[in-house]
Amino acid sequence: MKRIALISLFFLPLTVWAQKQYYLPTATPSDDEKEKPMIEVYLPKEEIANGCAVVLCPGGAMRWLSWESDVVKMASFLNEQGIAAIGLRYHLNKGQMPQGMTMPPMVDVTHPEAFPQADANPMHNASGDSIIRLAAQDGKAAIRIVREHADEWHISKDKIGFLGFSAGGGVAIAATMSADSMERPNFLCTNFGPSLMPVTVLQDAPPLLIMTRADHPNVAAGLVALFMEWKKAGANAELHMYGDGKGPYELMPLTGETTTEAWSTQMIQWLRAKGFIR
Repeated sequence: MKRIALISLFFLPLTVWAQKQYYLPTATPSDDEKEKPMIEVYLPKEEIANGCAVVLCPGGAMRWLSWESDVVKMASFLNEQGIAAIGLRYHLNKGQMPQGMTMPPMVDVTHPEAFPQADANPMHNASGDSIIRLAAQDGKAAIRIVREHADEWHISKDKIGFLGFSAGGGVAIAATMSADSMERPNFLCTNFGPSLMPVTVLQDAPPLLIMTRADHPNVAAGLVALFMEWKKAGANAELHMYGDGKGPYELMPLTGETTTEAWSTQMIQWLRAKGFIR
């Protein structure tokens, strides 16, 4: 497998490898070799593996993938916790901005009602929405493959979930809402990533962890709306709305200067409290 360089984050190893790569069955005839959806599998050392697996959906505004920060660094951090990490390369929007479309007004955190059904997508159009649906299919295929290989990879089939960053959070949410029992995650974490489609919370919705920053327009309000949709449906949800620091976030050294930098350790604590890791 290809060796991938890793930028040191003080508490992380200097390098990390993807041990396995799989193309997904969701590829379309128009995908070229570099665009085909796939997963990269990063497994922890067998002696510390705890059976939990996280499918990482990187951000990038649905037009690129922040792979180094959202997958490579995050995989290394998760592996150190005994958690398997699955990086997802999902379908991206390669089209031009439709003519005549302008950015909508910015909505602050005090107006979540601006996003009915928690749909915080600023620019709906037929082409963009079709890409989101394709990316959701990629996410569901990734969960299915992890479950199919769970025994081989020392993963528990009932401890598999998503962590989406920014647009990747929207992909993870869309995948969760439309998944069957084999594709549905056992937990859903979104970091700075609101829904990009109208949300309908299923009866057996997985527990949801939301992490964001209060002063980011649209994102914060969209995620408050998502939290409310989960709670109105009687599902389990937790919201961390940080009041300082910068976002969207990647892993940060724990300096004690902001509360935002603690998001990764708080996510681990959430997984532990929910029984997904020991």
